Amino acid sequence: MTIGTPVSTPFNAASTALDVVAGVDLTGRRAIVTGGGSGIGMETARALASAGAHVTIAVRKAVQGERAAADITGTTGNDRVTVAPLDLADPASVAAFAANWDGPLHILVNNAGVMASPELRTPQGWEMQFATNHLGHFALATGLRPALAAARGARIVSVSSAAHQRSPVVFEDIHFERRAYEPWAAYGQSKTANILFAVEASRRWADDGILVNALHPGVIHTNLQRHLSGEELTRLRAQSGPTAPSWKTPEQGAATSVLLAASPLLDGVGGRYFEDCQPAAPHQPGTRAGVADYALDPESAHRLWNLSTNTPTP
Repeated sequence: MTIGTPVSTPFNAASTALDVVAGVDLTGRRAIVTGGGSGIGMETARALASAGAHVTIAVRKAVQGERAAADITGTTGNDRVTVAPLDLADPASVAAFAANWDGPLHILVNNAGVMASPELRTPQGWEMQFATNHLGHFALATGLRPALAAARGARIVSVSSAAHQRSPVVFEDIHFERRAYEPWAAYGQSKTANILFAVEASRRWADDGILVNALHPGVIHTNLQRHLSGEELTRLRAQSGPTAPSWKTPEQGAATSVLLAASPLLDGVGGRYFEDCQPAAPHQPGTRAGVADYALDPESAHRLWNLSTNTPTP
């Protein structure tokens, strides 16, 4: 596994998911895309289906998932697009999904999420963004590990964000029990957790041939922004950075996810963070590009794994 080896691809911020998957044959491969009912999740599922994969769209809202599956089948001609219920904030739902999966799993795209929401908690008392974005996907991936190992060469894609630069994982008070709740700080630490998961899973699961990478998809107008005001959306657009002067389309936003999920250019590469279809450089203060050092810290990754493993569930 070439965790530190230089990687370069011919794709960039303007590339689409279909550009990335052109010429890739995923016939016989099975993929799961969480949150595949809309936005970049739907375009990720569409690109994988266009390459011949059997894609399962894992969603909370069955109607939305069925609508997306019909649309994807209609545009790709691939009728092996199915829908399964999954609520990442509900440990019982995650456990049921993993238990119901049968056979090998070649691609898991941990795409679903919630961003900058008002203060919400699960019945267990967990802060909702951390519970959904990290703990739910962690439980899903670990629950599906036997299926991923059986594929001998599986890939996990952890959709993070440049917002990880807003906060490390605050281990002393992850769930905002003693500090004032701040929506962006909560989102930021959950996105840092997505990267740390990729670092530690790549290390732990290397012998199973499982590759895990994280990414920033870019700034895309999707349902993820449903909790943001018009003023906040305008501010985000203004911060889009030099390599992405305008917001990406969902098709462009899905490109890096699809690159990590399916491209042979990433064979053997794990534990990395990508943006605009390229490995990210270290983050420089005053910019929105790059990856923060704390998001790749192996000690923090190990600590988060142990915490996540020992989080009590019903």
